[in-house]
Amino acid sequence: MNPAAHPAVRVRLRPTRPADLPYVLRLEHDPSNLPAVLPWELAQHEAALRFPDFRHFMLEAGPGLEPAGFVILSGCRSPHQTIELKRLVSHHKGLGHGRAALRLVKQLVFDDLQAHRLWFEVRERSVATRTLAESEGFVLEGRLRDAVRTVADVDADAPARESLLLLSMLTAECGTRRAQRLELLG
Repeated sequence: MNPAAHPAVRVRLRPTRPADLPYVLRLEHDPSNLPAVLPWELAQHEAALRFPDFRHFMLEAGPGLEPAGFVILSGCRSPHQTIELKRLVSHHKGLGHGRAALRLVKQLVFDDLQAHRLWFEVRERSVATRTLAESEGFVLEGRLRDAVRTVADVDADAPARESLLLLSMLTAECGTRRAQRLELLG
C-alpha cells in the first residue's frame, strides 16, 4: 500500500473490555485472517486483559471510530525492555488501518513503555504482513524453521508445517525513522 494513498486515516487504540471479546474472536477466526494468525481461545484473551505483562487494545478507525481490529502486546513489564507484538489484526484490509495501528504501537512501545526492542513473528507465507513490517522499518532477524503446525494432511501422522519469520525494531531505529519524518501518524 502506498502510505500517501490514505493520508488522513483516523485510528486509535483503546483498552479492550470483556464485552469486546466476541468481536475479537470473530475477527481472529475469520477465514481471511487465518493464514496470518494463530487463533487463541477465549480464556487466553481474558487472561491477556488481566495479566499486567500484557496490553490488549481495540483498534478503532474512521470518522466514528468504529471497531476495526485489535492489538496485543506481551512483555510490557520485561526488565529487558523487550516487547512482543503478539497480534495486530485489522478488519478492513487496504484502508491503511494496519499501517496506522503499527505506527501507534511503535509510539506506545518506545515512548510510553520505554522499550528498547519491539519484535514479532510472522508466518512465512504472510507476504503482505512482512512487506508492511519491512516498509515500516522492521528488520528480518531470522527464520524459525517448521515452527508451527498448520492444516493436517490426509495422513494425521504427517501434519503440514510452516516456518515463522522473526522481525524486530530497536528504539534507535525508530528514532532514525522519526528524524526522517517516516513515522507520521496522519
